[in-house]
Amino acid sequence: MTMSDPPRNVAGATPASSIPAQAAPVADDRPHRPADDTEKVYYEGSPMIRGEVGSMVLWTLVGLALISVPILYRVFHGSWPHWIVALVLFALGVLFLLIPVIVVKQLRYRISNYRIDYEKGLLGKKIETLELWHVDDIEFEQSFFDRIMGVGKIIVFSNDKTTPKLELKGLPNPRPLFESLKQRVIAVKRQRGVIKMDIG
Repeated sequence: MTMSDPPRNVAGATPASSIPAQAAPVADDRPHRPADDTEKVYYEGSPMIRGEVGSMVLWTLVGLALISVPILYRVFHGSWPHWIVALVLFALGVLFLLIPVIVVKQLRYRISNYRIDYEKGLLGKKIETLELWHVDDIEFEQSFFDRIMGVGKIIVFSNDKTTPKLELKGLPNPRPLFESLKQRVIAVKRQRGVIKMDIG
């Protein structure tokens, strides 16, 4: 053993005092990343008017028929009907023309990765909330005319007592929305430990 060699004990091992001490781990002062519970909105808005083509055509025909009654009376009788009658018929005709728009605009959906908010009403408002973990099954429907118009309907079945069945109609670009909602329902039910999942 030379003078430069570190002293050894009887067993030939280097004493612990001669081993350089390792630096203690430095505490991470950075804040922990919060849980990823940010709400992501898939769709928010009213149903598309183009999704109500059938009812729109029907109400439009009725409205035009009411408006044309005073005009036809003038053509065949040479004079206008009483102004009150004409005014009522015109008002009803315009109202019937607006019925599809009124029906659509009184509904509003907000579909996110945690819940579905269903709002109904023009003057008064009623809002119902359906948590996704309550959903038992969802269905997708799209008729031939819906495909042409680029809209569709998603039907949600749940074990929620207030909203056992919820129809979301007139949704634009509906198939990707259906797939996202279906996968999210499965994920939320797994997070909550729900065993039964019947998502088609």
